[in-house]
Amino acid sequence: MDATTTVLRALADPTRRAVLEQLALGEATVSSLTARFPVTQPAISQHLRVLRQAGLVVDRHDGRFVYYRARPEGLGPMIAWVEQYEAFWRGRLAALATLLDEGMAHGEVGGDSE
Repeated sequence: MDATTTVLRALADPTRRAVLEQLALGEATVSSLTARFPVTQPAISQHLRVLRQAGLVVDRHDGRFVYYRARPEGLGPMIAWVEQYEAFWRGRLAALATLLDEGMAHGEVGGDSE
C-alpha cells in the first residue's frame, strides 16, 4: 500500500482524526487520551498504532510512560495528492467564473426565471 493510501485510511476513522487533533495540541499518554474519548484503552492503543504506522504520530518513552504527539509532516503524501487536483479545479473554477461573468453581462444569470 502506498503512503497516500495509508494516510487516507488512517484518517478515515473519525476517532483517529479526533485523536490526531488532540495530539496536535500537545503530547499525551494513552491513559490521558482514554479519559478524553468514549472508547477503551485498547481501542485508543489500536488507533495510535494505526496513526503511528501511517507516520502521523510519534512516540517518546520516558521511564514507564509513553508520550504521543502529532507528526504534521506525516500528512505530506495526502497534501501532495490533493495538490495534483489544484490546477484542475483552479481551471474549472476560472472557466465557471468567466461563464457567470458573461451571463451576467448579458442579463442571463440571476434574477427570476418566470
